[in-house]
Amino acid sequence: MTSPSIVWFRDDLRLADNPALRAAVDRGEPVVGLYVLDERSPGIRALGGAARWWLHHSLASLADRLRERGGVLVLRRGPAAEVVTAMAADAGAGAVFWNRRYGDGEREIDAGLKSRLREDGLEVRSFGANLLFEPWTVQTGQGTHFSVFTPFWRACLHLPAPRRPLPEPREITGPGRHPSSDDLADWALLPTSPDWAGGLREAWQPGEPAGRARLGAFLRDDLADYDTARDEPASGVTSALSPRLRWGEVSPHTVWHETLSTGADAGRFLSELGWREFAWHTLFHHPDLAAVNLRRRFDAFPWPRLHPAQLRAWQRGRTGVPLVDAGMNELWRTGVMHNRVRMVAASFLVKNLLIDWRRGEEWFWDTLVDADAASNPFNWQWVAGSGADAAPYFRIFNPETQATRFDPHGEYVSRWAPGYAHGDAPEPIVDLKATRSRALDAYEKVKNAD
Repeated sequence: MTSPSIVWFRDDLRLADNPALRAAVDRGEPVVGLYVLDERSPGIRALGGAARWWLHHSLASLADRLRERGGVLVLRRGPAAEVVTAMAADAGAGAVFWNRRYGDGEREIDAGLKSRLREDGLEVRSFGANLLFEPWTVQTGQGTHFSVFTPFWRACLHLPAPRRPLPEPREITGPGRHPSSDDLADWALLPTSPDWAGGLREAWQPGEPAGRARLGAFLRDDLADYDTARDEPASGVTSALSPRLRWGEVSPHTVWHETLSTGADAGRFLSELGWREFAWHTLFHHPDLAAVNLRRRFDAFPWPRLHPAQLRAWQRGRTGVPLVDAGMNELWRTGVMHNRVRMVAASFLVKNLLIDWRRGEEWFWDTLVDADAASNPFNWQWVAGSGADAAPYFRIFNPETQATRFDPHGEYVSRWAPGYAHGDAPEPIVDLKATRSRALDAYEKVKNAD
C-alpha cells in the first residue's frame, strides 16, 4: 500500500523552485498535485475577470508539465478546508505539502488544516516559496514591523541572502489510481458573452515556460537599460514579470539569483522586488489593506458624492487627458499598464476626480492580470496618500508634465490613445489646475484631523 503525497498548488504554479513539490518528490511516494478554486471561504477575495483568464491558462500549462513528468493535477472547487481534507481521504494520502500564503483568511485556513490533518496522522509541512523574506522576519530595532520602504529594504539586505532556487524534478511518480477531478472548462474562468480577452491573448502566453523565457529575455536585452528607461512607457524596457510573480510561474528567488548572475548593476531592478516584498509585509501586518486606510487620520478625507459618469470615463479611457486615457486603454486591452502610467492614472482618479481610492482598486482588481491581494491595495493607498508613505499630501501627479517628461514624442499616447493624434478625442472632464487646488484643500482637512 502506498500513501501518496498531496502538493496543494496555490500562487505557485510552477515546477522549478517549488519547495512543496520538492518535498513531495523526496518523500518517495506517489505525488498528487491539487488546485482548489476557493470562492466560498471567509476572507477569500474572489478573483477578477482578467485574473481568472490568466489562471485558466496557467493551470492548463501546469497540468501539461506535470503530465509530461508522470504526475497529475487534480482540480476541485469549494471551501479549501473541506476540499483538501476530502482529497486527502480520497487519495489515502500520508502527507500534504504547500507553500505559504500571507493573507489573513488564507493563513487561518492553512493553520486549521495543518492541525486537522496532523490529528488524522498525516505529515503536513508548509514552506516559504513566494517571498524572498518571510514577513515576520523583517523587524525594526524595536521589534515592530516597518511602515517606510527604505529602512525596510535596508533591513532585508542585512538578513541572510535569499536561498538559491531548487531545480525542478525530472520525474514525478503519479498515483496508481487518479482521484476524480473537475474539468477546467467547467470552471468557466474564460469570458464568453462577450469574449473580451482578445487583447490578453495577443499580449500574453501564461505558464512557467513562457515566464522563464521572459525572464531570460529581460536579463539579456533590457536589464542594462532598466535604470535609465524604466519610466518611459514607450521604451518597452520593463521586465513584464509581474503576472509571472503573481501566479508563481517564476519564483522571486529565481529572479533574484539569475539577475545577480549577470554581474550587472541591478540594484534598482532588485529594489522593485523589494517593493513587492514591502507590500506583502504590509498586508501581513494589516490584513484589511484593501478596505481600511493605513493612516487612520485619512478616514477624515472629505470624499464628495460619487460622480458615476466621471468614474466611467476614467475606466474607459475617455477623460480627455491623453496620458491617463492611454494607460486605461492599455489596461483594458492587455491586462497591464506601465508602472509610471499606473501612478498617473491612479493619482488622476483620486486627486483630480476626488473618487475614493477603493473604487480604483476594485477596477484594477478586475482588469489587471497581475492584481494580487497585497500589491494592488498597497499601491493604491500609496498614491492616495493614505498608505505607507512619508509625504502624502503634496504628491499630485500632473498628467501633462508626466507626459512631457516621460513620453516627450507622444509615442505611448499615439499607440494607446490614437484619437488624440487624429482629432477624435474627448474634451477634458475636469480642469487639472482647479482640481489640484481642490485636492490640496481636501488634504488640509486630513492634516488637521485629530
